[in-house]
Amino acid sequence: MPYRLAPLYCRPWTLAGLSARLIESHYEVNYGGAVARLNAITEELATLAPTATSAVAINRLKRDELIALNSTLLHELYFASLGGDGRAVPQAMAEAFDRDFGSVVRWQDEFSALGQAIAGGSGWVLLTYLPRDGRLLNQVGGDHGQSIAGGIPILALDMYEHAYHIDFGANAAAYIAAFLRNIDWKAVQGRYLDAQRAPRPSQLEQPEFAGVPAIAPEEVKAMLESGAPVQIIDVRPRHYAAKTHEIMERAVWRDPDRVQEWIGELSKSEPVVTFCVYGFHVGCQTATALREAGFDARYMAGGHHAWKAIKGKTKLFA
Repeated sequence: MPYRLAPLYCRPWTLAGLSARLIESHYEVNYGGAVARLNAITEELATLAPTATSAVAINRLKRDELIALNSTLLHELYFASLGGDGRAVPQAMAEAFDRDFGSVVRWQDEFSALGQAIAGGSGWVLLTYLPRDGRLLNQVGGDHGQSIAGGIPILALDMYEHAYHIDFGANAAAYIAAFLRNIDWKAVQGRYLDAQRAPRPSQLEQPEFAGVPAIAPEEVKAMLESGAPVQIIDVRPRHYAAKTHEIMERAVWRDPDRVQEWIGELSKSEPVVTFCVYGFHVGCQTATALREAGFDARYMAGGHHAWKAIKGKTKLFA
């Protein structure tokens, strides 16, 4: 089914500092052109026999499809972002800006700076909600092809010259200011509230260890750097430990198959962190055994390799 043009929601003649001629040209030529290209590419892809088409041809078409589809979607978001009083930021958005940027002014300053940074080039400035982290962030998207994986854009500023040159020439700063004055915050807030309903990506977990407390390697690193008392136990299996040359600094290796032989060495007055190779079964099983014995024990998520991935200090495993 072909892609259809979205109607121009804002009333161009009511926008402050943005002429109807600019908006109409942008909508007809650039947005309309993106939809036309997208439909042509989609039709061509539909007629291809993948097994009889060269990989080069398919790669080119899929790359062109990505660009045309993003151009279409971002232009629709751009026009849907206009038509209101940009000074009237509603409460839900103001609270979100306070939380994620420090203030509405701080958000606006960063958003504007990103636009000016790509002026004269090509790209978009997007306000995006990231369900993974439950927060808003500003981002730059270049050539219609860059976006944050899993992010949901809720406000789009087109920084291609076609978006402002008719009215502003090379004066991108004036264009950005005019755009900000005309943001339809009611519509943006609606998209924000919709985006908040998107579930965060499901975290993979082992059901049998769902109740065992975990600690991130970054938290362990912070504990060590602060001098907080903690007992770090490397419980990588003996067959693995015998082949390795390094161990986490401040950690001692203990055989996970002989917990009852070394458990008496630990102090119950200090927390215990156990870890294995990847932070799964062995580290969890050992932490469970220690907790059952009355220790404040947690396993380090990601294990030894997560510690190395955050550039945690290691020492020679002798």
